[in-house]
Amino acid sequence: MSAPSSREDADDFGAAVAAVVRAIPPGRVMTYGDVAAVLGSRASRAVGKVMAHEGADLPWWRVVRAGGLPPVRHEARALEHYRAEGTPLRPTRAVDDDAAWRLDMRRARWSPTADDRSD
Repeated sequence: MSAPSSREDADDFGAAVAAVVRAIPPGRVMTYGDVAAVLGSRASRAVGKVMAHEGADLPWWRVVRAGGLPPVRHEARALEHYRAEGTPLRPTRAVDDDAAWRLDMRRARWSPTADDRSD
């Protein structure tokens, strides 16, 4: 599945993104690119658009940037969710970081199996 081109394709892509995001277990995360890859796409930016427009009703904090940072301008709210769910975090010392922490992607990253997607 490539980036959606028509409105119907966009609706289908959005529904597919939502299904993948809903399947991410508490305490685990996927990157925008991971979600796209599960859908057979390389359109991580299209996943970001779906999350920006329709993500409020989804566990949006479980879809993160590739570097282990939460969605831009939602760091504080996401951190509350990560702490509540026990999502693995690690401190960071980089001066230019948006936060003093990142997700521990080695431990937190989730990859669905075919059984997970068939629910």
